Amino acid sequence: MQNFFLACALLGGAVLLLQLLFGLAGAHGMGHDGSHDVHDHEHASEGLHLFSVRALSAGLASFGATGLGVYALGGGALLAVPLAVFVGSVAMVSVAMVLRAMLKLEDDGTVALQGAVGLTGAVYLTIPGGRSGAGKVHLTLQNRTVEVQAVTPEATLPTGAPVLVVDVVGPDTVEVVPNPMSPEVANAV
Repeated sequence: MQNFFLACALLGGAVLLLQLLFGLAGAHGMGHDGSHDVHDHEHASEGLHLFSVRALSAGLASFGATGLGVYALGGGALLAVPLAVFVGSVAMVSVAMVLRAMLKLEDDGTVALQGAVGLTGAVYLTIPGGRSGAGKVHLTLQNRTVEVQAVTPEATLPTGAPVLVVDVVGPDTVEVVPNPMSPEVANAV
């Protein structure tokens, strides 16, 4: 039985060590957790990933090390096996929970322009009226100031005019109207 525990500890430990070394060397071919590559960040943090290579190898290494430890302290198989299963399971779930928490932190930093609808901003470069051309606006989107092209169906909007984004009309272009909540527009009505 000791040989079985030793084999489990060595196999699990070797896989963990190899993943660590590959990670330090920059080898990303095995994906984020060694099981598969996750690109859909909205769904990456769902589930516990109990059957990822890291979780399984951590569980296996802990199982083997606990079994060896119980034998070294004079315990027999009746104590070693259940205790090793418990500790291995706890290690596996713990690693899976850490992986889940780490995947929640992933962010590619790409600004999603679709989130601009309903935001207010200011004209940076004059926007010609009647959608006859594009100007530029500054918006605060995803906690950063961005500059995007803008068109308006209204009259020409001069630099500095407060605007409201009403639609996304292209990959880098929004449609804006004068901000109805700004004092300038409210006083003109």
